[in-house]
Parts: sequence; C-alpha cells; structure tokens
Amino acid sequence: MADVPPDLEPVLRRLDADFDDAVARWSEFLRIPSVSTDPSYNDKTREAGQWLVDQLTQLGFRAELRDTTGHPMVVAHHDGPGAEVAAPRLLYYGHYDVQPPDPLDLWDSGPFEPTIVDGPRGRRMVARGAVDDKGQLMTFLEAFRAWQAVHGTLPVKVTAFFEGEEESGSPSLVPFLKQNAAELAADIAVVSDTGSWDVNTPAITTQLRGLLYTELTVQGPSHDLHSGLYGGAAPNPANALARVIGALHDADGRVTVPGFYDDVVDPDPETLEQWNRLEQDESAVLAGIGVDAPGGEAARSLLEKTWSRPTCDVNGLLAGYTGPGAKTVIPAEASAKISFRLVPGQDPDKIVAGLKRFVADTLPAGCRFDLHVHNGSPAIKVPTDSPFLEAARAALADAYGRPAVQIGCGGSIPVVGEFKSILGIDTLLLGFGLDDDRMHSPNEKFELACFDNGMKAHAALLHRVGAMAAARRTAE
Repeated sequence: MADVPPDLEPVLRRLDADFDDAVARWSEFLRIPSVSTDPSYNDKTREAGQWLVDQLTQLGFRAELRDTTGHPMVVAHHDGPGAEVAAPRLLYYGHYDVQPPDPLDLWDSGPFEPTIVDGPRGRRMVARGAVDDKGQLMTFLEAFRAWQAVHGTLPVKVTAFFEGEEESGSPSLVPFLKQNAAELAADIAVVSDTGSWDVNTPAITTQLRGLLYTELTVQGPSHDLHSGLYGGAAPNPANALARVIGALHDADGRVTVPGFYDDVVDPDPETLEQWNRLEQDESAVLAGIGVDAPGGEAARSLLEKTWSRPTCDVNGLLAGYTGPGAKTVIPAEASAKISFRLVPGQDPDKIVAGLKRFVADTLPAGCRFDLHVHNGSPAIKVPTDSPFLEAARAALADAYGRPAVQIGCGGSIPVVGEFKSILGIDTLLLGFGLDDDRMHSPNEKFELACFDNGMKAHAALLHRVGAMAAARRTAE
C-alpha cells in the first residue's frame, strides 16, 4: 500500500481486518426474503428496509423508513466533516428488493440460505440478491463503516437512498423523487448495479441502453374455433402473430420497424478502439451461455451489440391451448411480450409509432391488434469529463492497483435518467459484478473478491472526493 494516500490506508486495512464480519452482515441481509413482486413477502420486504435503517443509524446517519403507496424507501443523511463545511454531497442509490427465487428446484442451496462455495476465482456467495443488489449495496455500507471506525466520520456529505421496488418496476420512485427533490439534492449520484470488466480489472460504465417494453395482442374470431371446422377458412391470430414476429428482423439481424435506426449514432472511433483493446473472447462468452454462434446484427462485435446497438426481442408468447395433450383450436387471440433495448438518440415514443405502423402493414386481413406499452425509458450517456469521474478513476486505481476501463452496459437502470431529469445530477456507475453472476437466475452469486473490491473502491471514492473538496477549500 506504499502509494495509497495516508488517510485511506488505515481504512483499507480496517476493511481487511473486518472482512469476515462484513460477510456475516451481508449474509444476515440476504436471509431476508425481500421479494417485492409477491405480496406474500410484503412484511419481509419491509423488514429488509428496516434492517438498513438500523445499520445506517449505527453508522451515524439520520435514517428513516419512508412509506409510499408501495414498498418503503430508506432515506439517510450524514453531514460528513460537518454541516457548516463546504463539501460535496454524494447520493448513494441501491435497491434492497430481490427477484423471486423460482424455479426452486434449480438451486443448489436455499435461495435465502446464503452459502459460500469454492469457485474458479476463489470463494463466492450464492443466494438470491447476492449481487443484485444486496451485495453491491453492502459495499457502500461497509465503506462507510470502515471510515467511521478509523476516522470517526466521513470525508464528504452522504445521502443514502435505497428503494424496495426496483425489481417490480419502481412505481413509487418518480413520485417520491419529485416530492422529496430538495431533500435528495446532491452533487453526484453513485450507483453500483453494474459490473466490472473482470475480477481484477475495474470499470466505469458511461452509457446504458434504454428500455421499451410492449405487449402485442392479435385478435381474430370472437371465440376459439374448432380447427377441423374452421381451419383454412378463419384467420388464425397465432399464425398472424408468428408472421409479424418473423418479419421483425431481416436476414442480417437488423430490426425492420420503420425508422428504427434513424437516430442511432455509432460510438466514436476512439471509443470503439478502446473496446477493441479489451480483447473480449467472444467464443468463450457464447460458450458460457450454451451457444456456439452469435445472434443479432451481422458484422458487429459482441461488445457493440450489447453496449451500443439497439435490439428487438420477444420475451414471451401466449396463444391457444398450451396444456398437456392435444386440443385442436384456432385461438381467438394471441399475444407476445416484445422489448426493445434503445441507445442514445432513440425516442421510445417514436419507436412505438413505428411498431404500430409495422404491425398494421404486416398483419393479414381479418385480424386486429392492440399494443400495450408497459414502460419506456431512453438510453443514458454519462459525461466523461467531470471531476467526479476523475475522482472515481483515481479511486478504482487505489483499490485495484491498476487503471479502470470505460465500458457500456446493455441493461437499463431507469433511476439514472430520473436522477438527471428530476434532481438535475449525473451518476457515477461503479459496478463490481461479473457476467457469470446469474442475476435473476437460480444460483445467483457474487465473488468474495468482487465484494472486497467494491468495499475498497467505495472507501477510496470517499477519500478522493473528500480530497478534491479539501483542495478546493484551500485554494479558495
């Protein structure tokens, strides 16, 4: 630790000494089955929020559980070097709810019985929420804890804001942000719900794809029909829906919805060159998900496909009889859940309009359709020239001993856009997960090495932002 700043070094040593206790606290949190989508878990979801309030209170925060029309929000404040001291305020966001554990029979251990097992990279924690997002959220708390233990305070002002509805669409988030915008004001937000490049290489995510989620229902006859009596005579909504789905992509994997690519801008050559230098082993990535050939647009790298190219995917299908045995019917309707991952420049409303034109032009006569839009959020591009991003780069180098790479993310984190539009602040996306962490799947896991990296990176971020502010005060 020769090059580590002197006030950070004892904090990192404290994290090493307290590592087993940190894992024990993390395990306690994971045991609470805070499944936000299932009302039968409502009490447990609230219990998880209260657990965080109790932890933050112990760390010197003024912490509360705030009720909403859904699951409660955790809001906590710490004045760091003092309310009267000019220091930045960081808004740390995370979510304490988790996905349902089903299917239970595919878990090697109980989803809410945190289990540490050996893996190719050392020990790993296996449990629902291990990485998404309880494990990453805990890296914040343990960094706060170590600073408190060593220095008796934090070097910057901090607001912790944790929600319990992220896995169920965050219905209370926007109203809460609007009602409490003044209280949640900060200089920058910090989110750890993304990934690192690998277990030894830190990453800063600077762009996120947006999401448009729709449900297309095709209607035909007024009721299900006997396929022997009406087959070949009545329009079949299932066949019609299949025609629409089959026409959504051309032979090169490009989406055929009118206007879909009008506003898409390729990454600049410097960014593409940086991605190429990462030298992703595409064959290994594909083998890891059990396929031997890529999908999507031809002549694009996997990183381009997942970080900077828009997509259209069918996520679910329902039509006719789907039970055991045979039932020969022409269904009255058929439906498909269709999602679009959007890139910067694309407008969700424009894509919806194009999709409606496409379906109307593709459906055969005798069929009608309804398109329901569940949600839509634009893509996010984070400024890369802010002093906070420079502080984050330095912090990751402190923690890992090597520079961070700049990456994109194929997933969507709508709260980043809401922070910008409602609170007027940008977000630092510092994630520590890995591609094989099985988020939302059985045997979700988080490497203990990644947990350790995350705690140390957040401890270093607190130092770097605090030092930046101290230097500014001295200059003034």
